[in-house]
Amino acid sequence: MKLIYFDHAATTAMHPEAIRAYAEAAGAGPGNPSSLHALGRAARERVTAGRDVFAEVLNVSASDLVFTGSGTESDNTALFGAAYAQRKKGKNGIVTTAVEHHAVLNACRKLEMDGFQLTVLPVDSNGIVSLEAAKAAIGDNTAVVSVMAGNNETGTLQPYAEIGEWARTYKAVMHVDAVQAFGYVDFDLQRLPVDLLTLSAHKINGPQGVGLLYVRKGTPFQPLLHGGSQEKSRRAGTENVAGIAAFAKAAEIVSIGREARIAHAENIREAFLSGLEQALGSSGFVINGHPDRRLPHIVNVSFPGVSSESMLMNLDLAGIAASGGSACNSGSLKPSHVLTAMNLAPERVSSAVRFSFGLGNTNEEADKTAKMTATISARLRNR
Repeated sequence: MKLIYFDHAATTAMHPEAIRAYAEAAGAGPGNPSSLHALGRAARERVTAGRDVFAEVLNVSASDLVFTGSGTESDNTALFGAAYAQRKKGKNGIVTTAVEHHAVLNACRKLEMDGFQLTVLPVDSNGIVSLEAAKAAIGDNTAVVSVMAGNNETGTLQPYAEIGEWARTYKAVMHVDAVQAFGYVDFDLQRLPVDLLTLSAHKINGPQGVGLLYVRKGTPFQPLLHGGSQEKSRRAGTENVAGIAAFAKAAEIVSIGREARIAHAENIREAFLSGLEQALGSSGFVINGHPDRRLPHIVNVSFPGVSSESMLMNLDLAGIAASGGSACNSGSLKPSHVLTAMNLAPERVSSAVRFSFGLGNTNEEADKTAKMTATISARLRNR
């Protein structure tokens, strides 16, 4: 039985060219980028080349980029690094939203435990934060504002640029978690009012265990990790040379092919939803998230009367991989904090399944998954 993988928001398969870049770097021999000998210099050149790729893709200076071990590390480095630096200037407020990834939410809660004043902005039923509420929350005391670009559970896009403009007027540091949106949204950081931006390799067909943090020049910042002077003393620890090479190749591919990538995801999404409607009828499911302001590769669907755990278990038995929400919490029976923050009915929250599309998926897979999902839904409802 061939597995259908509709969980690209959790992680993606490595692109063949990224695998080749990884293998080439890993097979080049031992080399620490901090070493002065020839092998060390060769490793450093690979890291530099990777940084240059991201500088071009994001339209920033290569010196503003810090390689990390994951998106979570990048989020934590951004939040703690900016918050503690800002507190030295008398700023003590943290503003974020109720639908952030737990890498941001839990970091913000830790900052609150450390004495910062935390404001968590609510969202509407589509999962969008109010610009007016954000403006009301941001003031002279605000140290850091953190708003994700696109939600990892619903795909809903946030007004992060507009919020960033407002944050700038109060000299608050603006952080954007772009882990899920990168590859589908153009981030021209010379144009956007963003001071810190988080990326992760394994969401764009790169390897797991590599992240990136953009730190705009002049942004108040202090390192989270202490040790050597790697990454201009902003992130201690030997760089993952092979991972960075593969990450850069994956970023190059998604940047050049962004429009085709968007069209492919939209095509799969439409085929899946059309198949669901034909098999279940419009009353048999409901889509969670904004209908238009969204990422193209994620669709969060509730099946009233069917628990998400039962649906996912049966889909898995049928060879279809989907998710109940964030991959970091998929093993938990806790309801989605994102859907709960949207004030959806409990039955809708408890029956939600996330399908996410990407490299290698086909319309035939979408049609088969829609039919199988409808069959499972009907069977479970009739019990």
